[in-house]
Amino acid sequence: MVLFPSELKISRSLGKVLRNKSYDVRIDTAFRTVMEACSTTPREGQPGTWISKEMIDAYCRLHELGFAHSVETWSEGELVGGLYGIAIGRAFFGESMFKRKTDASKIAFVHLVKQLEAWEFGLIDCQMKTRHLASLGAREISRSELSTRLADLVKSKPHADQWQLSINLKNEFADNTSSPANNNE
Repeated sequence: MVLFPSELKISRSLGKVLRNKSYDVRIDTAFRTVMEACSTTPREGQPGTWISKEMIDAYCRLHELGFAHSVETWSEGELVGGLYGIAIGRAFFGESMFKRKTDASKIAFVHLVKQLEAWEFGLIDCQMKTRHLASLGAREISRSELSTRLADLVKSKPHADQWQLSINLKNEFADNTSSPANNNE
């Protein structure tokens, strides 16, 4: 399951959420905390998680090296949702997400996708097939297509020297939610 950044689908209701002024999105300000939240978030149909203390420590080392990143949704100074993953070249490998407030993980995800699109990333490996990711535009591709695309993308130099948000979706969706591409419910 992958998402090509240019194929992101945003429903009208999610567009309204993205225009909301009561949240703040940040990158890499609470990496360990995001991982810890992901490790304790119950998953439907899953008895536990693979995100152990040792995995958190290993990913935090990758974060220190500049490969692992978190995107966080904050509300009233509280971390309410987010995700983390690995960036190699111009490919992003999503690992896990969590929410403590409705739509908080979606807010982080959409900001990530839009920022990666601006940086000319070629795809986001979502790994798991879910209705949630499919509703946002993710789709399955063959293993051979994924391998071919990744072979080029991981060798590509990313256009981002630092992981910082340079987009403002609140303004973008203030004007864009009536376009046909964004009218999905």
